[in-house]
Amino acid sequence: MDLNIHTTLNSFSEYLRAEHPQLLPVPPETTSPELAAVPHATTIVGLRYDGGVLMAGDRRATAGHHIASRHIEKVFPADAYSTIGIAGAAGLAVDMARLFQIELEHYEKIEGTTLSLNGKANRLAGLIRSNLPLALQGLAVVPLFAGFEPHVGTGRIFSFDVTGGRYEEQEHHSIGSGAAYARGALKKLWEPTLDRTEAITVALEALFDAADDDAATGGLDAVRQLWPVVYTIGASGAARVEEDELTGLAQDVLTRRSARAREA
Repeated sequence: MDLNIHTTLNSFSEYLRAEHPQLLPVPPETTSPELAAVPHATTIVGLRYDGGVLMAGDRRATAGHHIASRHIEKVFPADAYSTIGIAGAAGLAVDMARLFQIELEHYEKIEGTTLSLNGKANRLAGLIRSNLPLALQGLAVVPLFAGFEPHVGTGRIFSFDVTGGRYEEQEHHSIGSGAAYARGALKKLWEPTLDRTEAITVALEALFDAADDDAATGGLDAVRQLWPVVYTIGASGAARVEEDELTGLAQDVLTRRSARAREA
C-alpha cells in the first residue's frame, strides 16, 4: 500500500476514518448524531512564575455552533499542591478530573504520603489512555496538569496527547481550541521573573487573545462580570484567585485593550 498519498492526514485515526472506518471502535456511520451536540470545553493556559505555577481556564462550553454554557468551570484542584484543567468533551472531562482527585486522595490515605508530581502525571496519563476508544469516536479528553513540589520549591506543567503521552512544559502551555492564539500571547508576555499578580495578568491577556479569534473561547465578560477560573499553586498550596482580585485585574486588561483600540 502506498502511504505517501496520506501524508496530508494529521493522525493515524484520521487515516483509519478515511481508508478503513470499519476498524474504528464505532464506525462513523453508526455513531449517534447526538455526539455532535456534546458540550466541549476550551481553553486552558498554564504558566510558571517566580515562586509557583498558575492555571487558568475560560468559562465557555460549546455544542457545535451553539454556546452550551457561559459558566462552566474547567480548572480544579487535584490535591493540595496540584491542579487539573480540562479540554474536550465536557462531561467526560469533568468525570476524569473527579476520578483523578479521588485516586490521589485514596493513595494518600492508603500510603500515608502523597504521590510525587511525576507519579500524579503518570496516573493522569493512564486515565487519558483508558479513554482512547471514546476519543476515536470524537469524545476526546486532553487535560493540562500543573503542580508545585515543596521540597524543590518549583512549579511544573505537564501536557498530554490523546493516547496518554505525557510531556513536561518548561515555561508555559495552552490547550483547547484557542490554544494557538493563547500560546502566541504567552510567548510575547511570559518572563521567568513574573510575580504572582503579573502571572495572573498574563493569563488573562492570553485568554483575551484566544477569545478574540476563537469563537469557542469565552473572554473577559464585563457585562456579566464573568472572569476565567484561575488557580495559583505555590509553597502554601493550591488556591483559587478570589473574584475581587480577578475583577480588578480583568478590568485593568480591558481598560488597556480599549485604549489601544481607540489609538489604532
